[in-house]
Amino acid sequence: MKLLLAVLAVVILAIVIAVLLRRRRTATATTAPAPRDPFAPEDSAAGDPRTLKAGDMVEYLGERLFVRGSLRLTEGGYTWSEHFLDPMEVTGEGRRWLSVEEDPTLEVVLWTERADADLTPSRATVTVEGVTYHRTEHGTASYRSEGTTGLGATGRMEYADYDGPRGRSLAFERFLGDQGRGTWECSLGERVPEGTLTIYPGSGA
Repeated sequence: MKLLLAVLAVVILAIVIAVLLRRRRTATATTAPAPRDPFAPEDSAAGDPRTLKAGDMVEYLGERLFVRGSLRLTEGGYTWSEHFLDPMEVTGEGRRWLSVEEDPTLEVVLWTERADADLTPSRATVTVEGVTYHRTEHGTASYRSEGTTGLGATGRMEYADYDGPRGRSLAFERFLGDQGRGTWECSLGERVPEGTLTIYPGSGA
């Protein structure tokens, strides 16, 4: 009888240990965090540029600008956004806009339009104000317009992008319509370093 009780005690002890180990493994599996990118934009206290939309406000290097409208662009399976900005104070600079794309990392560039009517993307290199830029991309894309952009709800555009030294960029765009191709618009861009842009969502957020 004592032997039987001893065997039962061992069996019960084994069952209890097995149940406890199983619960421990389950608890560990459910509480362990999934691997995450430590530099993910959505985790930034300054906001995620990928969520920008008309009505939002951005602050960069002490200047605040309103997002008046946005273009959502698509070329093949690739998408990016352009946001047209209106400063709170008149600066005398040309029209400005912010481009946001992932290629594959997030890249945000602040652009200022230039009035150089004689500048076109007809050459592989273009020099502006003593800086030489090299063409990296040229293509056409479809766009969908949101807010105030001065364009129709949908359409197509042609672009040519140039890269320069120290994060500088040069971009050409023209919009395509029933009357043919529009004139080239030229803008100079500067890379916005991570963490220097603060986003204030609009009232509709």
